[in-house]
Amino acid sequence: MKRIRVEPLSTYLERRRKGPVYPVVVAEGLVYLSGLPPFDPDTGDIKRLPFERQVEIVFDQMKRCLEAAGSSLAQVIKCNVYCTPDPAHFTAFNEVYARYFQEESPARIFVHVPSWPGPFDVEVDCVALAGPGG
Repeated sequence: MKRIRVEPLSTYLERRRKGPVYPVVVAEGLVYLSGLPPFDPDTGDIKRLPFERQVEIVFDQMKRCLEAAGSSLAQVIKCNVYCTPDPAHFTAFNEVYARYFQEESPARIFVHVPSWPGPFDVEVDCVALAGPGG
C-alpha cells in the first residue's frame, strides 16, 4: 500500500484534523481518494461559496489527487457524494458532474448528510483504477 501526500491539500487537511492525513492511497491496482471539503484554492480556508463553485473545487481537487497517483478522472470507477439536504443541490451537482465526466460516468451514490463541521455543502470520495490505462 502506498500513501500519497498531495500538496497543498495534505497540509490543509493536517491543519484541520491535527495529524498526518493522506488524501490518496494506492493498493492492489486501485486508487482510493478521501473526501475533501472545498478548500479555497488560494488560501486553503473553507468558506461559504455558491454550491456549484463548491462542486467545481471538489472535482478540481479530485483531479489533482488522482494525477498525483498516476491516474485520472477517466479512470474513476465509483464516486460517493455526500451533500447537505437542499432540493436544488441534486440538479446543480449533476450539471457540474457532467462537465467533469463527459465520456462515461462512474458508478455513483448521492447521500444527504445533515451538516458538516464547516461552511460547505458537499464532499466526494472515489475509487479509480491505478495508472492512465487502468
